[in-house]
Amino acid sequence: MATALVDAAEDEDPPERGPLRRCIVTRDSLPKEAMLRFVLGPGREIVPDLVGKLPGRGMWLSARGDVLERALSRGAFMRAARGPVTLPSDLRARIEDGLRARIRDLLGLARRAGQAVSGWQAGREWLHAGRAGLLVQAVDGSLAERARFGGRDVPVVASLTAAELGVVFGRDHAVHVVVAPGRLADAIRVEAERLAGFGPVATQE
Repeated sequence: MATALVDAAEDEDPPERGPLRRCIVTRDSLPKEAMLRFVLGPGREIVPDLVGKLPGRGMWLSARGDVLERALSRGAFMRAARGPVTLPSDLRARIEDGLRARIRDLLGLARRAGQAVSGWQAGREWLHAGRAGLLVQAVDGSLAERARFGGRDVPVVASLTAAELGVVFGRDHAVHVVVAPGRLADAIRVEAERLAGFGPVATQE
């Protein structure tokens, strides 16, 4: 009986309050920024809630591709939802595409707010002036060029292609983007780190 009570307690997820959430696969409690939230759609379809604001009881996963695969293969969403669910065949792609879109949108906000610049010269000027809170580099850019750009004392992420970065800044391509310190830089880094758990993108200090 005691064992059954313990198992039942472990199956119950705590309310969505406080800074930590518990992964439905690993059972680890982590900051929300290191996790992904999912909710049930109208047809009991599992929907990724990347912004964390959709209504409904949240189901949380560590932001890692291997954890998602374990959740899919072990029925973790069904257990957390306490009933049958519909799992989109492209759920992983939806997550990755959604995170990349989040990064693009946040970079666009930073650009319009005058908190981000692209290009070698403008970016280097911000670095030397101490105006850099985050360096965003194209994942398909030359490694030698990216290293030569500098910014060793600034957090660096590489999540988008040069073409994707170029679209944000109205150019054919962009390899180097510098973002000013602040909430937008912090938010971009969070999304880049979540995306890094799903594929061959780079983050570094």
